[in-house]
Amino acid sequence: MFSSTFRFKPVSRAVSRTFSQSIAVNMKHHLMVGTWTPPGRIYTVAFDDEALTLDLVKKTDIPEAEPISWMTFSHDKKTIYGAAMKKWNSFAVNSPTDIVHQVSHPVAGHPLAANDDTNTRAIFVLAARQAPYAVYGNPFYKYAGYGNVFSVESDGRLAKNIQNYEYEPNTGIHGMVFDPSETYLYSADLQANKIWTHRKDATTGELTLVDCIDAPSPDDHPRWVEMHPSGKYLYVLMEAGNRLGVYVIDEKRHVPVFTHTTYPLLPPGLPPRNKYRGDVTFTTRSGEYLFATTRSNHFDVTGYITAFKLGPNGNIERQLFIHPTSTSGGHSNAVSPCDFSDEWLALCDDQLGFVEIYRFRDENLARVARVDIPEKGFGMNAIWYD
Repeated sequence: MFSSTFRFKPVSRAVSRTFSQSIAVNMKHHLMVGTWTPPGRIYTVAFDDEALTLDLVKKTDIPEAEPISWMTFSHDKKTIYGAAMKKWNSFAVNSPTDIVHQVSHPVAGHPLAANDDTNTRAIFVLAARQAPYAVYGNPFYKYAGYGNVFSVESDGRLAKNIQNYEYEPNTGIHGMVFDPSETYLYSADLQANKIWTHRKDATTGELTLVDCIDAPSPDDHPRWVEMHPSGKYLYVLMEAGNRLGVYVIDEKRHVPVFTHTTYPLLPPGLPPRNKYRGDVTFTTRSGEYLFATTRSNHFDVTGYITAFKLGPNGNIERQLFIHPTSTSGGHSNAVSPCDFSDEWLALCDDQLGFVEIYRFRDENLARVARVDIPEKGFGMNAIWYD
């Protein structure tokens, strides 16, 4: 059913050029990438979708002790928010090569979370797409039982910590997603092996608990969640289980309900699954496809990327392939579909330090460009600016 090699279909140069021109006028697209370890930097790379080249165009120094392990844009892409060790930080994006640090706030919630001698660190950050445009951050490791909510100024910068909502003492949230109306927030709790649902106040942006459910298996450990644009299906990626769980959203209670359907993130016949860690999952722009990745715990073994064809409401119709990635992926192997087409995806690695661009066409995946940036901690997730 699954292939561990890439499958390509020849496409004429004329067809390729016509297809590219139909989806974008500007052939160059900039992406920003952060790092897992100090020194803090934001890297800007440029992808030319006609020449199929990828180049480093700017390396922006940021506060040295605030490397960004996960970054996201504000709704208008004028601000970058980062999960930065013991801090949440924000940056004004004046252009792809003009990025300016605005402010940093400490990890909050538990009184020991921000201490230098604890291993608590900021791990994930999510920005609202609807007013009041609050920003939601998740600490990880010890003392991570609270989510941090921040208000923002008119220019997008983080303003103040308005809420620290409680999970559980042993919680470790690694990924969150809103429903399309941005009324309900779903959190993947890797450490406590749970999935949480919160309701957002449309006026303040603050959260109240709706429900919490256990993962299907004690060995799953949910790491990431993604919502179909219809709002009817939630996909939960299990880090330890190395599988994708499919949930439907209860129309009355707005909580996820397990469909008892899962899909593997690894091809059959591999060594024990504890050699691998499920990573992230995202839909493409159209909502017709879903991508997911897993990483290897060993540098001499590759990670994997898989894709699914989705129905109009988000049901998975079929799994298309499971392909090996270039390396183990290290801490990353994070796939980032672009937000203007289904055709392009970025993939980051911090084993060697690179960004790759993949072309997805006719349900086939091809790696078309790469830039190596072998610097300490590079690179985490890529975010598409234009």
